[in-house]
Amino acid sequence: MSDASDSAALLAQVQATLDAMPPVAAMNIRIAGYENGVLRMQAPLAANVNDKGNAFGGSLASVMTLAGWALVSLRLALAGKQAEVYVADSNIRYRAPVYGDLLAVARAAPDQDWDDFLALFNKRGRARMTVRAEIEGGAAELEGRFVALAKG
Repeated sequence: MSDASDSAALLAQVQATLDAMPPVAAMNIRIAGYENGVLRMQAPLAANVNDKGNAFGGSLASVMTLAGWALVSLRLALAGKQAEVYVADSNIRYRAPVYGDLLAVARAAPDQDWDDFLALFNKRGRARMTVRAEIEGGAAELEGRFVALAKG
C-alpha cells in the first residue's frame, strides 16, 4: 500500500477503533491527519477540562499516548501488517497549562527507523518503536515505547 493513497481509509479504521473505547469516546479524541510520518490528534478542551479551567493532565497524557499508538498502528497497517499495539512504557513532562483544545503531534523518535521496525516485525512477529509526541506549543511531551505483536 502506498502511504499517500491508502492512509485516509486506514486512518478511518484506526479512528473507528478509538471510537469503540468508551473513555476515548468520552474525551472526543479525533485523528486530525497524517502526513510525512507525523500523526496529529485533537480533543476539545470542553470534554477534557479540569477544576482550574485548563486541560486535565490525564487528558494530555491520553491524547499523546493515543497519538503514539495510532501512529504505530497506522504504519503497520500501511505495510499490510495486522498487529496488536501496546504502550510498554512512557515518560511525560508537563511544561505549561493548556487553555485551548488539545492538539498532539506524534512522530518516530529521531534514533528510530520504520524500515528497521518493520523488518524486525516481519522476522520475529514483534517489534518495538519509540515515539515522541507533544502537545502543540510545547505544553507537554511524551516519549513512549510501543510494542507491536503479530495477530494470530
